[in-house]
Amino acid sequence: MTKEESKGKVLLVTQYFFPENFKSNEIAFELVKKGYEVDALVSIPNYPEGRYYPGYGVFRRRKEVVNGVNVFRAFQLPRGRGGRLLVFNYISYIFSACADVLFYFVWRKYDRIIVHQTSPVFQVYPAFLYKFFRRTPVYMWVLDLWPPSFFDYHTSLFDRFTKKIITSLTTRIYRKCDKILISSQRFEDAIGELGISKDKIEYFPNWSEDMLAGFRSQIPKVKYPQGFTILMAGNLGVAQDMEAVGELILKLQDEEELKWVFVGNGSKKEWLDDFIKNNHLEDKVFALGRYPYEQMPWFYNKADAMLITLRTGSRNLEYVVPARLQSYMSSGKPIFAMIGAGGRDVIRDAACGFAVPAGDYEKLAAIIRENYTNKDALKQAGVRGRNYFMENFAKDICMEHLCEILED
Repeated sequence: MTKEESKGKVLLVTQYFFPENFKSNEIAFELVKKGYEVDALVSIPNYPEGRYYPGYGVFRRRKEVVNGVNVFRAFQLPRGRGGRLLVFNYISYIFSACADVLFYFVWRKYDRIIVHQTSPVFQVYPAFLYKFFRRTPVYMWVLDLWPPSFFDYHTSLFDRFTKKIITSLTTRIYRKCDKILISSQRFEDAIGELGISKDKIEYFPNWSEDMLAGFRSQIPKVKYPQGFTILMAGNLGVAQDMEAVGELILKLQDEEELKWVFVGNGSKKEWLDDFIKNNHLEDKVFALGRYPYEQMPWFYNKADAMLITLRTGSRNLEYVVPARLQSYMSSGKPIFAMIGAGGRDVIRDAACGFAVPAGDYEKLAAIIRENYTNKDALKQAGVRGRNYFMENFAKDICMEHLCEILED
């Protein structure tokens, strides 16, 4: 690509990049397709296993080209099994990436910097260091709402004074960004409470692949249950509040036609297996484990409805819109949800199902019991969800929106 053909040079700053599975990959790859030159300052891949991926290391594949993206991997200590070394993982990337900026990137000219902001928010510092020398605008896409995201998981570690420090640092980060892209509209008020001008905040939602378009791709070898099946696909962890899901199932165990299917893995998978065994639900609840992404559209197509849940008691989880919601909507299936206000807003706007506050399994059980036999109404809800997805959450739509933001 010649300089005349290029729409500009973009530096992507993020800890997480291919072969790790994050949306930062698609941002970089899609911008290349749309005519941008993209460099990515990332880390040595080690998520989620906690060790370097095969073929990568301190002296291996620190520079490479992936789908047209020039990838530079800053040194980073692996996060360790179960995240034991997570603090050192974060700090090592920030310092190493800042050193790379000083000794290499500062000599290169970029028109825009995009920061893919998962936790911690401090991974934006290499971008700010480059901006200090080059005055290049920084666009930060907020996927984890700080400081609430941090306090939700570390409340026992911090007193009021320390919380003030973290809040002050986060506020300064938001102020230094030229544009803050938010993945949930609820984030706007939370960030605005820190004194950040809403003029610099713009809604840029998550997206999903079109699961309905790919349902014929691969067929897994699995015995799928008969009846009205409600599918929960993806991570089965603490954030999904599996205990509330278990209570929901028990409330509806007398509905013989209802079957529950779980496809995925996570820290609560073993708990789910024990729950099924202890409650003698082997003919009603099916925890099938993890399957390749290429086979997931088949499961979506087989399901009659989708289940999405998040735990309560967390402001970040209350406001966040989990990426699996867009994936569910793309399948054209109705959605049952126990979720925070961010997710409920989307389900309400799309009229694609039923949503209750996180943890309210009694209310959701009553809704499912009343509505799951009304197949025509559920089908129409699924159609509305897919239409909403195609208009707002399809990847092409979101990437066009990102280009408009960058070119504004």
